[in-house]
This record gives sequence, C-alpha cells and structure tokens, in this order.
Amino acid sequence: MTKPKTKSRLLEAVHEGARDLHEAGFIDKRRMREFDALCLDPIPAYDKDRIRSLRERHRISQAVLAAVLNTSLSTVRQWEIGDKQPSGPSLKLLNLLDRKGIKALV
Repeated sequence: MTKPKTKSRLLEAVHEGARDLHEAGFIDKRRMREFDALCLDPIPAYDKDRIRSLRERHRISQAVLAAVLNTSLSTVRQWEIGDKQPSGPSLKLLNLLDRKGIKALV
C-alpha cells in the first residue's frame, strides 16, 4: 500500500497502525483501500473563476479541456458561466490537472 497524504499527525499514526495490521493479515486489501481513501485530503471545490484560470494557465481551449476530461463542451461552458458545478470524476480530474498538469491527463 502506498502512503497517502494525511490530514494530521494523529491520523498518520493511526494509519500507520492500520498498515501494520494489513501487513500482518488482520485487515484485508479492500478495507485498507477504504481506510486510505478516508485519510486523503478532500478535493477542493472548483468554481467558475477557478476553472477558467486553470484552463488559461495551461493555455487550453474549452473544447480541449472537455476532451481531456471526457465531458462535453457545453458542460465546460456551463461550469465557466456558473450554471453547473463539476462533480465526481470530473472534479477529480480537474484537481489532477491543477496539481500535476496536462501531461498527467493525456
């Protein structure tokens, strides 16, 4: 199991104990993945301004962003005018684009 970025030192210590229990065979792989997910920082919200600035920072059009995120052009337009908010996989991919850059998605 990889070590996820945790929210606090206490949670990190608890996670280390769970990892040891997993290695000893007391926690199965599925439960350990669930625990890993709980220890990760939440994905921040992306409002219309943040999405537009992210797209402009990477110098990509709305159409290219839509293709990279596997969504429609109209959805990206609606995000940027504030009619819709990204969620689920699109939100995770926006966060990945923000943290790692366009090369992580193509």
